[in-house]
Amino acid sequence: MQRQFGIIGYPLSHSFSPAYFTKKFAEENISAAYTAFPLSSITNYPALLQLYTGLEGLSVTIPYKEAIIPCLDSLDDTAKEIGSVNCIALKNGISKGYNTDAPGFQMSLAPLLQSHHTHALILGTGGASRAVAYVLTQLGIAFQKVSRVKTKGDLTYEELTPSIIQRHTLIINTTPLGMYPHTAAAPPLPYDHLTPQHLLYDLIYNPEETMFLTLGKAQGSVIKNGHEMLLLQAEASWAIWQQ
Repeated sequence: MQRQFGIIGYPLSHSFSPAYFTKKFAEENISAAYTAFPLSSITNYPALLQLYTGLEGLSVTIPYKEAIIPCLDSLDDTAKEIGSVNCIALKNGISKGYNTDAPGFQMSLAPLLQSHHTHALILGTGGASRAVAYVLTQLGIAFQKVSRVKTKGDLTYEELTPSIIQRHTLIINTTPLGMYPHTAAAPPLPYDHLTPQHLLYDLIYNPEETMFLTLGKAQGSVIKNGHEMLLLQAEASWAIWQQ
């Protein structure tokens, strides 16, 4: 019998995972299907499980990485600490949530880090930013989150002075700004204060080079998109589904 996996989120028209896993299953002769399940509301999740009783695993993407948690039976320690789930294992009617974004991000980021990358700015405050913050804490890198709206402890884009940009030589975009098809958009940073000491990491992978990365590259900054992180988190999810 063919094994069943999939992804939930909304919308899913440009999701990376279905094509990745379909290709993986074909190349590795795995009898399995990976289906996109666009849910317009998280309240539709129980009905999905009733309809597809053979599901062994699900990926979770925007906007349900946090909203899915109350629907699950348990969380692993990392997902619990982060407060965000992007991988669900389903076994004998029991669901367990995991976060593979964190190890995927850490493995992708670590080779690029230099001794001067001691302070970071995390652009965005959603589920993905929680995984990034968790990793930076593990790595001993101090960080500040940047949000459009003023919240306790976070900076707004308007508050990003030249000195703040110069001190925070690692900048990670966890927002959808610049994602296809809105490729002309970019987080509103004072890009002219970036330097070759800066490392800009964008969790977006489509387009390959976002406007955020293009503007950083123009200042000589090191840039990296989220494609490798996606590959690493997908393989980490697959390993969980084999347990």
